[in-house]
Amino acid sequence: MTDKNILLWDETLFKELEVLEPDYLPDYFPHRDTQLNTLRFALRPMLRGMRPVNCLLVGPPGTGKTSAVMKGFKEIETHAKNVLAIKVNCQIDSTRFAVVSRIYKKIFGISPPASGVAFRKLFDNIVDSLIRSEKVLLVALDDLNYLCYEGHANEVLYSLLRAHEEFPGIKIGVIGILNDASDLYRLDARVNSVFLPEEIAFPRYEYSEIRDILRDRVKYGFYPKVISEEVLNLTVAYVERTGDLRVGIDLLKRSGLNAELRGSRKVAAVDVEKAYEASKILHLCRGISLLLDSEKKLLELAAKKGEIQAGELYKAFHEQTGLGYTRFYGIVNKLRSLNYVDANFSGKGQRGRTRIIKLKLEAADILNCLEKKA
Repeated sequence: MTDKNILLWDETLFKELEVLEPDYLPDYFPHRDTQLNTLRFALRPMLRGMRPVNCLLVGPPGTGKTSAVMKGFKEIETHAKNVLAIKVNCQIDSTRFAVVSRIYKKIFGISPPASGVAFRKLFDNIVDSLIRSEKVLLVALDDLNYLCYEGHANEVLYSLLRAHEEFPGIKIGVIGILNDASDLYRLDARVNSVFLPEEIAFPRYEYSEIRDILRDRVKYGFYPKVISEEVLNLTVAYVERTGDLRVGIDLLKRSGLNAELRGSRKVAAVDVEKAYEASKILHLCRGISLLLDSEKKLLELAAKKGEIQAGELYKAFHEQTGLGYTRFYGIVNKLRSLNYVDANFSGKGQRGRTRIIKLKLEAADILNCLEKKA
């Protein structure tokens, strides 16, 4: 006789696994009505074939910024056939040539040669195509801060936003997505004078909001009674530690897979706890793997030294890398915006301006990820 509590080999707990993927775009997008409406208003001129209002979406990781943009893309492309919208991941495409190559591929359906073709040639081809087709180009620069860190933000934004001065009739709008607007201090005056973005804030989700969103994913992602209120509350509690909703969605998926592995028809607390240990490390290691060697070195020093004054950390960093204070300061700001470290003023020292650098995550987890990528 078969035990009804045992999940058979050909059965699953998931009603629709796609709902638990990080890039899934739900029809229901709760707790972001204000942000979505502001974005829609900024994009509205595109319905009349005009340039949109440039936007800057700012907020911590996992607060719905990219999803809001993709939802905006979907809506504007449905109602305006003359719009060409593209999202560029600046963690991957972090130079002017890489960004323009991504746009080129969107327009022509093929990637340009990786070498031997000048930026100017690619950009001229893009502009010619847009003018001939009378299309408006909308470019979302996701993780715009990576362009800032590598010193390419000015040339990318300048090329896109001032193209109309050289090519009459061209219409291009830009949406910047980043964690911390302070990274934009690197933009020069000639860019700021044309960018002038509408800033849209995406605050961290509160406990009740996280619960609403994850409950909705449970409803459509799992069969009934697979996830209990107790298990949902435990998942929400883990997510609230970081405020990153992506961790919660991944956690639900992994917890379900763990339960299936046990042959259980229900997800238990032990499945969530086991999944959280794997999920938090996976996301952390993925992020750390994208850092430059000098950035990894500074993060390693911070992890090994614990709470330390910025001056002392800089001395150790300079001894090992030979890099100067300007680069050190830039890396600290980058690690801070990525939520890896705190860099607060202590109130001590000359005029109370001594900065204390300390990790916001477990040192053992940081070092484990750095070791894996060594």
